[in-house]
This record gives sequence, structure tokens and C-alpha cells, in this order.
Amino acid sequence: MTLTYKKSGVDISKIKQSQKSIGKLISSTHKLQQKAKIAHGFGHYAGIVEIPGGKLLATHTDGVGTKVVIANMMKKYNTIGIDCIAMNVNDIICIGATPISFVDYIAANKNDEKIFKKIVEGLVTGAKRSAMPIVGGETAIMPDVIEGKGFAFDLAGMVVGLVEKKEMVLGNKIKEGDVIIGANSTGIHSNGYSLARKAILKKYSVKDSVKGVGNIGEALLKPTEIYTKPVLEIIKKSKVNGLAHITGGSFTKLLRLKHIGYEIDSLPKLPPIMSLIEEQGVNSEEMYKTFNMGVGFCVIANKKESEKIQKIFKKYKIGSKEIGRIISKKGVFVNSKKIA
Repeated sequence: MTLTYKKSGVDISKIKQSQKSIGKLISSTHKLQQKAKIAHGFGHYAGIVEIPGGKLLATHTDGVGTKVVIANMMKKYNTIGIDCIAMNVNDIICIGATPISFVDYIAANKNDEKIFKKIVEGLVTGAKRSAMPIVGGETAIMPDVIEGKGFAFDLAGMVVGLVEKKEMVLGNKIKEGDVIIGANSTGIHSNGYSLARKAILKKYSVKDSVKGVGNIGEALLKPTEIYTKPVLEIIKKSKVNGLAHITGGSFTKLLRLKHIGYEIDSLPKLPPIMSLIEEQGVNSEEMYKTFNMGVGFCVIANKKESEKIQKIFKKYKIGSKEIGRIISKKGVFVNSKKIA
């Protein structure tokens, strides 16, 4: 039987419909505050408000999903915080904002000081990698809400960023002929774990090792790459038309920027852990709709900017390459097949 994200309990199409309904409700609040004018609302990678003095304040919130299940299975908690930081800062830089502060939220079924300390160690590591202070947070003990044998938890956070009007990148300047530069991922990152777990753990244990992959648990827990420093430098030194963090929904995320055509036909070698997932019965189309397929971040720019952008990623020890281009035909096409 072919495995899908939907069969794993996550129906992306229904989630998008829910988000659309939520968006309509949220928009009714946009004129409630006289001191903050909405510059860009629901639907992009971050919300933007203009505050007194003409400054633009960007906010975003995200979590790490069911990757926390793997952390619990491995009894390893010192890297999941890196993922939480990454999922937030990688999104907020997509509109050109510099992350300036972060707060976290840990919900657990019971108090465990040693585990909380390990989780926060990861948060601190991620914050240092993105040059962003953690200014507060909340730890909630909710045994009636967070259920599970032993220790069980969820982890999320919120980031605040600043952006100048002239530095905003919303994707509206994307045009036919632009190239898509893909920056390498470190693995699955923090999306698609409901499907990844269902595919892999029906046959293997997190303690098992597979040739080319290594220990499965370690491969699944590998932290999400943080792209903050190279992307902010790229924005300053290059003319960029669009930025996309490739997370849930994979390359369909590109349509958030502009409803135009995205042709992808030169992806890097598939990370071994994703090859293993595909081998367990997840078809190619489902893979391209769910996982990052080796590309964690996309920069869209004029072809003449490509070499400069790739050099900056290389400076930060992140591999990158041209993976595709912008075309006139609307939709997202991977190896000539339309996926969105």
C-alpha cells in the first residue's frame, strides 16, 4: 500500500482550507490598534506591522511538530531546541526581516528539570547560531492535556524581527526568467515526521543502523539548518526577488510568494534518510509534496546574481546550486510533473 501524508493523519488540503477560514477571522482584528498599521497580514511567512517612527515589526510563531516523539524515543533532548529556533528564524527572514528576539513555550505532562535544561540548551545553541537573544518563555505542566508514558512534551516559540521598507522581500517582484537557487538541507528538518515515522518505524527501530544512513534515530533527529546569517547577507549584497523556507508542503510553499510558474529540475542528491523513506512505499509525487528533498531554503533572483548568492552560502559552509527557474505556466513543476 502506498503511504501518504494524508493516511498518516495529516491532510494538507484540509489544513489549507482551515487556514483560509482562520485568515478571514484574523483580518477582522487588523484595525483594532491605532499605534500599529498592518503592512502585511496573514498568509506569508510572517506578519508585518508598521510602528511609530516608520519601523516595520515582523512576527512569526512555529513549533517542531512530531519530531518531539523521536526526541522522546531517543531520550535525547539537547538538539530539538535548535529545530524550534530554526523553524522560526528561517521563516521570518523570508520577508527580509532580521530576528531580534525570541520566546519559547514548553508544554509537558510533568516537571523534569534535567530534560527542560537539555531542551533549553538546544534553544540557546540555535539562538547563538542566528545571533538572536531569547528574552523569555513559558513552561506549562499539563498532565491532562499532554499525554504519554513517561515524559511527554511539545515545543514552540515566537520570533520578532525588524525590517526596513526598502528591504522587504515579499515575492511580488519575481518574474519569468529568474533562477531558483536552492540551499542544501541537513535532512528532514522539522516537517513530515508523521509520514516519516509511519514509513520507517514499521520496519526499523530508532536504534537500528542502515548502510548510508547510519543510526536511524540520529538521522531523524539531525537539527534543522539555520539560514539566518547567509540569507541576511545575501539580501544586503544581492538583488533578491523572493525567499522561501521549504517546510511543510515542500516546494508548494513557493506559491506563497507569487502565483506564477516554478520549474524545478536540478535538485541535489537525495539525503539518505529520505531515500529510506521512499523505499518504504512513499511514491515520488508524495515525497515532493511533503519533504524538502535536500533543499531547505530557496532564493529567487536574476540569473546574474546567482554566482554571488552561491558564494555567500559557501562562505557559511552551506552548499547551494541553481535548482530551477521561473516560467510563465502557473504552478509548481518538479521534473516536468505538476505538484501544485
